[in-house]
Amino acid sequence: MSELEKNKCRPKSIDVWLRGVDTEVFHPRHRSEEMRLRMTEGHPEAPLLVYVGRLGAEKNLTVLKGVLEAVPSARLAFVGDGPQREELERVFAGLPVKFMGMMKGQELSEAYASADIFVMPSETETLGFVVLEAMASGVPVVAVAAGGLTDILTQPGKTGLLYAPGDYAACAGHVRRLVADPAAARELGAAGRSEVELFGWSAATRKIREQQYARAIRLARGKRRFWWLALRVRAARLLRALGGLVVASFLAVVAALDYARPYRPVAA
Repeated sequence: MSELEKNKCRPKSIDVWLRGVDTEVFHPRHRSEEMRLRMTEGHPEAPLLVYVGRLGAEKNLTVLKGVLEAVPSARLAFVGDGPQREELERVFAGLPVKFMGMMKGQELSEAYASADIFVMPSETETLGFVVLEAMASGVPVVAVAAGGLTDILTQPGKTGLLYAPGDYAACAGHVRRLVADPAAARELGAAGRSEVELFGWSAATRKIREQQYARAIRLARGKRRFWWLALRVRAARLLRALGGLVVASFLAVVAALDYARPYRPVAA
């Protein structure tokens, strides 16, 4: 919206479609001890970190190695696949890390809800739907303050924890504090869930149907009603532009025909 306004689009004709996530598909009730056993490789008592998404270099996932080393009691599960998987398997070799591969449906819902902390180190997220899904699952989020993530975690410290790009010590510190204080982690996860409930698909759809679509219709009708006025404004602008062009052309011709200019004394 800001970019469109900077490019001279009419602010009255612009609105933002609310972010949304299915708050039933992603819900704390999907927590599963069986899934947790799989994700922790038989160590369900250990604090479990999870990342969900594409395994690509742009996701900055290698920095999570330092987080694990700073919180030795924790385990990490990667849910998803991508071109960097083999490299990540080498980077995290010997650490308590489980690569779950691609998951969908009920398994994906359970994978979110069965974790203790969701980590998102990617600094290139345009929106970050996985963060919304984690919040909807009641899982506290630790994410980098970059890209669209700052539009999701608008109340840092209350609905999630943010750290500055490149400040991986702060990231590890957030994780360490949540691991050390499970009550605070649960409170953060519950606040995130409450925040996302305001932006479920039903709420987003209701707003676009009842408010934004109705507003768009009114604007369109107004444009049709006053089309003649808009035409006059455009015609006036065109005539002014043409007039300026004619005057500039005339002055250029006069200057070109002024043969005596080179011989005229220059004013001091």
